[in-house]
Amino acid sequence: MTIALVTCSGVSNTGKLTTQAAQILLQRKPGHYIWMHAKQSTAMLEAEIGDADQLIVIDGCKDCCATKKLSASRIAPHHHIIATELGIEKKGMGEVQYDEIEKVVAAVDQKITKE
Repeated sequence: MTIALVTCSGVSNTGKLTTQAAQILLQRKPGHYIWMHAKQSTAMLEAEIGDADQLIVIDGCKDCCATKKLSASRIAPHHHIIATELGIEKKGMGEVQYDEIEKVVAAVDQKITKE
């Protein structure tokens, strides 16, 4: 099963967090995930998501930049995770903490396990 991850492209700690969580997932389960930043064009996102079995969007905050980008396409996510809804505080340009990355990774794993 291939899972596509689309992450926020923001520069805040929560935006960077989504990228780091995706990178951890790619490292832990090689070949299981494909990953894209929301900063790519809609056409590029559609092409790269392709025939993925599932799509998970990981937004950093309630601005939902990744979700907004996908709404311009014909692709709907199977799951949506927002880092700040996991209890992670948006701190502007603050540093990402390891436990925050693990919290987002666990949320992704939980969504997949429920399937």
